Amino acid sequence: MKRWLRQRVDAAYERLLSQEISGAPTHVAVIQDGNRRYARRQGGDAHEGHRAGAETTERVLEWCQDIGVEELTLYTFSTENFERPAEENEALFDLLCEKLHEFADADRVHENEVCIRAIGETEMLPERVQNAVEYAERRTYGYDQFVLNIALAYGGRSRLLEAARGVAESVDAGDLDHEAIDVEDIERRLYDQPVRDVDLIIRPGGEERTSNFLPWHANGNEAAVFFCTPYWPEFSKADFLRGIRTYEHRQESWRRTRARRALALLGAVSEPELAEARSIVDRFRDSLPSSEQPEDDEFEPSDSSGRAAD
Repeated sequence: MKRWLRQRVDAAYERLLSQEISGAPTHVAVIQDGNRRYARRQGGDAHEGHRAGAETTERVLEWCQDIGVEELTLYTFSTENFERPAEENEALFDLLCEKLHEFADADRVHENEVCIRAIGETEMLPERVQNAVEYAERRTYGYDQFVLNIALAYGGRSRLLEAARGVAESVDAGDLDHEAIDVEDIERRLYDQPVRDVDLIIRPGGEERTSNFLPWHANGNEAAVFFCTPYWPEFSKADFLRGIRTYEHRQESWRRTRARRALALLGAVSEPELAEARSIVDRFRDSLPSSEQPEDDEFEPSDSSGRAAD
């Protein structure tokens, strides 16, 4: 297909997808996969792939802000990536330093009050990268309109392990009652600043796995997951909008499931429980097909014999 025709088709598809989307997830997490494979296919080296991927990252940041996403987390460098060739990692570290300074000084970042944060074992990174992280965090500290988390030297299981150790130490020291341990005790120890639950994980590059990415915030929230085949440097706005559409379909399915469960319980609940079940049905009634819409008399509690109570 000729390039001009391809561009017109893509633009029309983007408009169609935009019309189908009615909302946006609060927190999107992206596994930036396929930079090196893209470079090899183009006949270049890994560094060229990472630089092309950085351009995609800037576009995705704009797309998120355009549709109302409030937090974006980018899986940029995992703890396993340290095992890659040193010359490849050094080139990537130089690119990270360049982009962190560039982002921290960008007018659009300050105009849109973007808070830049790094999550992960950043002390494992070269000093120049740590300095760039500190610069970006300091320059955008206090902004709260949009949060950009950059996962560097990141491993999901290692973060959970460190949090568990922190809880155990607090219990041993007598600062925390083991019977009082709750979700907040874990979350406070995962990251220096709060991270919202993940609503949608996007992974390009053809792999269909989440690679130990934000397990507490994604799995615990039953996040939607969107896999697609383009390598990260090729990731388009249409791909992004398809991911958002996947999230919306997942949310609608969740609403229907909640409503159906509440309806199924109505005939067997006691009076106090009935009020809660009715509240759930009222909230999610519009997500049910018309054939499943309950009648008002279905909200009446039943006695032990199964008859509607007088």
